[in-house]
Amino acid sequence: MKRHPFEPARLISGLTALTLGTAYGLDALGLWDAPGPWLFLTLPAGLLLSGITAAVWTRTRRPLHPHTDSTSSKGS
Repeated sequence: MKRHPFEPARLISGLTALTLGTAYGLDALGLWDAPGPWLFLTLPAGLLLSGITAAVWTRTRRPLHPHTDSTSSKGS
């Protein structure tokens, strides 16, 4: 099986969706009385955290100095 690169932003998005789905499921079954504002704020908060994580992950994985081409025409 081919390995995929680790992407923490996708992990956070998936955990947010899993948490929200579990909360709605438990609320629908009557096993847990979920507070309404908590459910509505979970998705935007998770997506915001995922976006921040993606930006930080991209910034830390990018090289500090861009690669310059050694065959450029200097002094020609």
